[in-house]
Amino acid sequence: MPKVSIIMRSINDMEFIEATFQGILEQNFQDFEIVNVDSGSTDGTYELIQKYNKGTVYQIRPEEYVPGPVLNTAISRAKGELIVFNNSDCIPQNQDWLGNLIAPLSDSGVAASFGRQIPRSDSHPLVVKDYERAFGDGSISSQWHHFFSLATSAVPKDLITKYPFDLEVQYSEDIEWSYRMKKKGYEIEYVPDAIVEHSHNYTMPQVYKRFYEEGRAEAFIYGPDFKLFSKFLRPLGMEILRDIFYLVKTGNYDQIPYGLQYRAVQKYATYKGNKDFFNGNTYQN
Repeated sequence: MPKVSIIMRSINDMEFIEATFQGILEQNFQDFEIVNVDSGSTDGTYELIQKYNKGTVYQIRPEEYVPGPVLNTAISRAKGELIVFNNSDCIPQNQDWLGNLIAPLSDSGVAASFGRQIPRSDSHPLVVKDYERAFGDGSISSQWHHFFSLATSAVPKDLITKYPFDLEVQYSEDIEWSYRMKKKGYEIEYVPDAIVEHSHNYTMPQVYKRFYEEGRAEAFIYGPDFKLFSKFLRPLGMEILRDIFYLVKTGNYDQIPYGLQYRAVQKYATYKGNKDFFNGNTYQN
């Protein structure tokens, strides 16, 4: 029985998935299996997965994708005592990524560990800035109310089986689960030397959709907070100031108009999602 089961979710990731497989297969820690679940890829991703993984590989229809049920099913098919989640576009950056990522789980008080994500070379300057704040050495995000990312992470199988992912939440399933574990007294450990390359340059409609849904999820996880000043205006003002300082510091003056639009869309979408959730709750507690 392998010590680790790496669960890899994918959909149309031909651009990155081969590099992800190669990075995983070159790890110094080799006691693992890979469990692939693909959401109806049409670009050759599924065929490439079958080339690299002769073990557990299966496909679902895109319309069947709900994070909680999909992840819980993948976990039930895994044989390892530790579960590692690594998205198909998260490319390990060194041969100790896996060993470093699972190391904190030797402590029974740790419910999960998560690695550092660095942006791709073509990332927008504000994406770079946001990733530096969220990840980096962890000093900034450690001051936030709660932070976790499932994209590259590890959990004990017995714990995630006992406390599975929520079946209803559509976004931020990782935040919901890790915050639930934190409330039970477990620790969540950030591992800055477990590094993958992973980022997205979203279009404005994609930014709105993502943060709208995250705003709804936040209301479910933490309770509703749609005060205009505290949820929208103050976060918007503070982030714009940080953006302008960063863009000037890095010489990206021409990106300031875009940055203003990006932040306004992001923060308004979060506020609107939170408010809409409160007015029409569809998740079940």
